[in-house]
Amino acid sequence: MAENMSLLGLEDELTCSICLCLFENPVSLICGHSFCASCLEATWKDRTSSLSCPQCRMAFSSKPELKKNTVLSAVLDAYRIKAGVPEPVKEPFEVKKKDPDEIKCDSCMEAKAVKTCLTCMASYCEDHVRPHRENAIFRAHQLSDPLPDLMERLCSDHGKLMEFYCIQHQSCICSNCLQGVHKGCEFITADDRRFKQKTDLTDKLNILEDKTDKNQQVITQMKEQQTKLKELATTRKRILEVEYRQIREAIDRDEKEAMFAIDKEQEKGQSKLVSLMKKFNENIEKMNRTKSEINILLDQSQSLTFLKASVDLPSVVNFEPYNPRMTVEGKEVIAYHSAAVALKEWITKLMEQPAENRIFVLKPEFEKSVLGSGNQFPIPALLQNPHLPHPREYPRDLVVSQEMSRMNSPSPACTPKTKALGAKQKTQPLSSPAAQNFVKRSELLKYGTILNFDVRTAHKRISLSENNTKATVSDDPAHYPDIPLRFSVCSQVLCTKGFSQGRHYWEIKMSSNNFCGLGLAYGRIDRKGPASRLGRNAESWCVEWFNVKLSAWHNSIETVLANPNPSRVGVLLDCDQGSATLYNVQDRAIPFHTFVFPFTEAVYPAFWIFSNGSSVSLCKLSN
Repeated sequence: MAENMSLLGLEDELTCSICLCLFENPVSLICGHSFCASCLEATWKDRTSSLSCPQCRMAFSSKPELKKNTVLSAVLDAYRIKAGVPEPVKEPFEVKKKDPDEIKCDSCMEAKAVKTCLTCMASYCEDHVRPHRENAIFRAHQLSDPLPDLMERLCSDHGKLMEFYCIQHQSCICSNCLQGVHKGCEFITADDRRFKQKTDLTDKLNILEDKTDKNQQVITQMKEQQTKLKELATTRKRILEVEYRQIREAIDRDEKEAMFAIDKEQEKGQSKLVSLMKKFNENIEKMNRTKSEINILLDQSQSLTFLKASVDLPSVVNFEPYNPRMTVEGKEVIAYHSAAVALKEWITKLMEQPAENRIFVLKPEFEKSVLGSGNQFPIPALLQNPHLPHPREYPRDLVVSQEMSRMNSPSPACTPKTKALGAKQKTQPLSSPAAQNFVKRSELLKYGTILNFDVRTAHKRISLSENNTKATVSDDPAHYPDIPLRFSVCSQVLCTKGFSQGRHYWEIKMSSNNFCGLGLAYGRIDRKGPASRLGRNAESWCVEWFNVKLSAWHNSIETVLANPNPSRVGVLLDCDQGSATLYNVQDRAIPFHTFVFPFTEAVYPAFWIFSNGSSVSLCKLSN
């Protein structure tokens, strides 16, 4: 109580000496006196010189900078709370201006109208509208918020309120029009039309806002992908530079061409993204213009123009924005990359051999002539090494280009397929010692690993059993949940374990080798699109049995292989050397294909079964 009394006793000290009221926004001068900021400004307003303190008359050579007295402001706030004095209402000057469009009462012509009677066709203030609210005689009269265009709502022919809307003629009409010119027309009330129009425009506005957000999201994703695309291109260049540095003197021009291929892929991807972003930005501009039109109409929802308005959505709302998946995994880039790795491996192994043995690798026909003459030369260790890819196992583009370089004048009827077969036939002597080019299974089992199928990736036609080591395809779909990891187009499945370094070996038993595929895939392989099939993209490699035909696939490039008809296949993955060799496992392991590729991330064993009732099983490895 004593504290309150002491605070309330400060009223004189908290009073401005100019306006004699409590301070409002107090400011202090260097002489120590305080005033309301507005009072001091008003006092100095008409003075061009000799500015001074209104209380002590201290003169100032120039107008001093006015700073708020924060301590005095805090005391004022505390005083107002204790004394119960309300805060001063600070309204901008514009608020006090009268609205030029203010609707006046039709009875007194002075007070502001609060309601308009659509029956009396007049607007009333609070006092004159009271009979309509209290007298039962006016109960049937229709009141609404004040309307500025009251006379425009009268029918020009009959002078009556246009309370209906003719759907056929898209115009407002009165009850007399309904019985005359518009007799038989379909109509609704003006309020129903207004509600329908408002709902329709609101729905269109929501559609436009949703589409605008989606377009903006896609543009953001594209910008992120531009950065990622640049990083991928940089990574690919760095890997290629490491490979080419070891053989730069011999293939310097080829390296430059490879770099140009990557730049071309990147430029093509960037160009497509820039073009699409430009298109989506144009779509956003079109939709924003339509949104502006709708917002303008909604602001005029009480006008007659609003009832007649019609806004069509731009055609771009029917176009679903999408973010294309761009990479630098083009056929030309992959061909350069695969050829560089394979060539380095081939030269390295070749140079490790004694000079007298190198001729057997470079010219296999020499080996045939020498062996056929009765000379018993040992088969070079190079050809006995199962981890060294033969030229026939290089990418098809590389083999074809090598063979075509030897052909002086190819026949006009010679198709690419015929050329590929010709290349295979010419390199066939290299595989002549295939029977001797086997590996002891015990040597492969040193790198044996335990695998399980990943149920999260299994297509619904694939059922897993035996602790997820057997996959069987059936027409009866399994009740798997729909998740992003699951294959939804092809009956494929991945294993739970992926590998990015070291050597790893596993074996697969097939119930039928007529219609199935097995290989490797990056974890980022597409699961939903048409390009999710193994070997038909840059993220997977597979050998595929289609009836009696055996093919190797990568990035949609097919290489036809001789079919050993295996029932048990072994796979040796060498992540460090960038190769995966497949073996026909019997009493011994005979390689029948090798993929050579510099894996840039972890690869997962992958399987594709497309014959009803067929199955593949992950074998338990034992000697």
